[in-house]
Amino acid sequence: MRAEAVGGPILTRVYKVLLGIGILGVAITVWRFAVGLGASTALSDGYPLGIWIAFDVVTGTALACGGYAVALLVYIFNRGKYHPLVRPAILTSALGYSIAGLSVAIDLGRPWNMWKIPLYFRSWNLNSALLEVALCIMAYVGVLWVELSPAFLKNARFNTILDRALIWIIALGMLLPTMHQSSLGSLMLLAGPKLHPLWNTPFLPLFFLVTCVAMGYSVVVFESTFSSIAFKRKRETPLLGNLQRVAATIGVVFVTARLLDLAVRGQLGFALRLDLYGMFFWIENALFILPIFLKVLPSAMVLALAGALFRFDTYLLAFDSGPGWHYFPSVAELLITIGLVAFELAIYIAVVKRFPILSGAAPAPAH
Repeated sequence: MRAEAVGGPILTRVYKVLLGIGILGVAITVWRFAVGLGASTALSDGYPLGIWIAFDVVTGTALACGGYAVALLVYIFNRGKYHPLVRPAILTSALGYSIAGLSVAIDLGRPWNMWKIPLYFRSWNLNSALLEVALCIMAYVGVLWVELSPAFLKNARFNTILDRALIWIIALGMLLPTMHQSSLGSLMLLAGPKLHPLWNTPFLPLFFLVTCVAMGYSVVVFESTFSSIAFKRKRETPLLGNLQRVAATIGVVFVTARLLDLAVRGQLGFALRLDLYGMFFWIENALFILPIFLKVLPSAMVLALAGALFRFDTYLLAFDSGPGWHYFPSVAELLITIGLVAFELAIYIAVVKRFPILSGAAPAPAH
């Protein structure tokens, strides 16, 4: 099914609201750079990683794994019927990963030195999981926009060259998320005993990778359904139903593997304690299992929430830096995050209205 631009006016009332929220976020970001991290955030030596990492990067990139997840089906498992979902999934991924990169820049004390990361390779610490995450995300952002470029460029020669290089681009698009999503789990293993036993498992890198695939499918389902409703497009109902059933099955497999891992390691007793950690552990698991019983859209929303909570808990709730340290994001941190999300939505709306991203024309009016 051919992709085409949605058309219509961009500066609607909703779009203006999103722009207003985004501009507020930009203003607060400028203030953050003016006064520094100490005055504008709740970050500390005990909690150097806050909401900009836990949500914008760790959770945001997993929610932006739709391009990776759908590409697995189309290019690895040869399920060509899902091809109409590829381009919108890649757009969502490109925007999500770009926003994550911007969040990292805002979170750094000296963001103007970011350009040194890929170039100063002689100084690389090859044992660093964080270096791998940084390099992979940087490279993957470029790969995603290159994959999406045919929607923006009508240059036949460029598209011919891109078609010839497509196999290598797809290979990179498979490799890079696999590396950095698992490395986001490896990163928290470095916390050692500071990470609660319910989340501290050698399988954490695998768990991060598996759940990002389920979250990616769920976001594709949500995005496609939302686009169909908002822009009055034809719905890909059968495809979305199949996709979400795969995602829900992955969620059940994840919970089963997680419980087995705890039982084998003798840590299941922590899950039976009636404390904050045990409560959130079971909430996560319930949210991962519940989608198998729900309809397509609610299932997608619940599963995306489950994966987000799992990542958020791993990086913030389950991490204990010791007595005397506490963290709750400042108002500035929250508003900057909300502003980034608003800008992401605004850019998505503008792109799909002006460029051929979505498949399925609006249904013809009844006579």
